Amino acid sequence: MEKDSTARQNVVIVVPCYNEEAVLRETHTRLTEVCRRIEQEHLCLSAHLLYVDDGSRDATWQMISEFASQDKASHGLRLSHNCGHQHALWAGLEWAAHHAEAAVSIDADLQDDVDVILQMVQRWQSGVDIVYGVRRDRPTDTFFKKHSAQMFYRLLRKLGGDVVYNHADFRLMSRRALAALMTYPERNTFLRGMVRTLGFAEDTVLYDRGERFAGESKYPLRKMLAFALDGITSFSVRPLSLIVWIGLLIILLAIAAVIYALVQHALGNTLPGWTSLLISIWFVGGAMLTSLGVIGIYVGKIYSEVKQRPRYIVWEEC
Repeated sequence: MEKDSTARQNVVIVVPCYNEEAVLRETHTRLTEVCRRIEQEHLCLSAHLLYVDDGSRDATWQMISEFASQDKASHGLRLSHNCGHQHALWAGLEWAAHHAEAAVSIDADLQDDVDVILQMVQRWQSGVDIVYGVRRDRPTDTFFKKHSAQMFYRLLRKLGGDVVYNHADFRLMSRRALAALMTYPERNTFLRGMVRTLGFAEDTVLYDRGERFAGESKYPLRKMLAFALDGITSFSVRPLSLIVWIGLLIILLAIAAVIYALVQHALGNTLPGWTSLLISIWFVGGAMLTSLGVIGIYVGKIYSEVKQRPRYIVWEEC
């Protein structure tokens, strides 16, 4: 999509996709209608769609190519392999940073309310650079998912990370906000935390999150836990500080145990040492292994950053 200085301002809706053939046609229908409404309500704007295929193994790319051939306002990027949701989203935002005045990111599963995009555009038109889509509640989540997500937000904030509560990656960013985000060099990408650090004018819009229209969730428990760990270790070094405090606590407990043993010995009491010794070994050993694991995570992240490998490789574009 070539830019024309005399044309209307472009707004791009970025949709990362991974094996979304079951829902993608409905997603395209609804988002196309949103684009039409944006252009009707804001005559100065031209709305486009960008689908980013994150190495799908189904017919997702074929469908994206079909959309692009039938509609000049639809575009597609096909990544060479599955890079993960955050990197696929980054690919779309980087493309939008060169082709649009604003970009809206939304998942393909239709759980986020597409009509809210109109409100986001209005806030942006009023001068706001970043507009977050925030869920009013989580009625469609299971008890475990709802409370584990809330615990993650609280934990990340306590560890120094700044995130918007009940916000995922449904947001609008202006061109200058996108340009600022593109200057971030790190490969350990946690966008919902990175965007908060930009410092531009921001606002929120509330919406009700629905059920997935079709297909399967791309975030099972294993990926959710890995994503949460990435978020915490990407935006806080406090776990490393906690290791120091745990070490000091173990030292204090050891000193207390020595004093207790000396007092009992002075009183002539015989101590059955095997139990206390065994507990001490297991406790200290577990604390040491946990500490080494936390350090290892940070060292691994440094290793990934030092290699400076590309976040993604575009295989095909339409």
